[in-house]
Amino acid sequence: MSTPAMTPGVPVRRTPLTEQEQATLLGAAVAAPSLLNTQPWRFTLGPDTVAVRADPARQLRASDPAGRWLLLSCGAALLNLRVAAEHLGRMPSVRLLPDQADPRLLAVVHLGGRSAPAGMASAMFDAIPARHTNRFPFEDRALPPAVTTALVEAAALEGAQLTLLTDPAERARVTDLVAVANADADLDTAAAAEAARWAGVDPQRRDGVPGWALGPVPRDPRAAVRDLRRGAPVQGRPTAAFERAAALGVLSTARDDPTAWLRAGQALQRVLLVATVQGVVASFLNQPLEVPALRFLVRNPEHGVGYPQMLMRLGYGTVTPATPRRSLRQVTDD
Repeated sequence: MSTPAMTPGVPVRRTPLTEQEQATLLGAAVAAPSLLNTQPWRFTLGPDTVAVRADPARQLRASDPAGRWLLLSCGAALLNLRVAAEHLGRMPSVRLLPDQADPRLLAVVHLGGRSAPAGMASAMFDAIPARHTNRFPFEDRALPPAVTTALVEAAALEGAQLTLLTDPAERARVTDLVAVANADADLDTAAAAEAARWAGVDPQRRDGVPGWALGPVPRDPRAAVRDLRRGAPVQGRPTAAFERAAALGVLSTARDDPTAWLRAGQALQRVLLVATVQGVVASFLNQPLEVPALRFLVRNPEHGVGYPQMLMRLGYGTVTPATPRRSLRQVTDD
């Protein structure tokens, strides 16, 4: 979405952000999910703007050499920022990738004057701190049609397509791709070392995935889950049986470039917030999307379209605590 055109000769009324509004906006943004909880974002505050920047020092070079996951993560943070702005009654206007000379500048959000929040703004805002990636077993219970429709519509609002895999054969085919990707990952020593630095970390750290959030080791190695440590020993980590028929969703975009990745991140987060409002939990199964030879096999070979950006597992389960986040001071530029 671009900044609205301004009428020549008419002064623009600007309403500066208060310190409380700044804290609310950034507090929402940093609650977004990111690959291995790397939190690869930085923010620059203006009088009535927030600039979202990439933090390349937090890019996972082995798992994400192109920076696609980094931009998806920053897109999710951008969506949270927009939701928080609407909750505050500050209508956001967003410019994506506004400066070709500064590729780290991903978006600039202009905040309009104060007005009453509209629509689902408060419910979506309340879902931000309640949304947590859930790597634990889900119930063997299907999502109702009304819920799946709401999730699909949420992705469409951000220009993406969410396909829920309802056919058992198609779900089994994609689950097999997850197993193949896991086997491929077992041979990638660089990615395994990278995961060891970020997953199963000391819970006192303010980034990475602490051991308690890894979830149990699946008893069935072909279960449709992501084991961030691939069964590596982490103190106190149990084993468990996971659901037999997970609800799987493929999030796709019509293009595959940095702008599309930012839009996919926003679509992902809107889907996750709507899911949270509906009592649905989620985790990610992106292993096949990290293997170039497997990525396009994730979409249905008969009628799949677009570029798969995320593969997720959706269902009902115990709500887990939030993983840690860095302080706002650590992610804000002076």
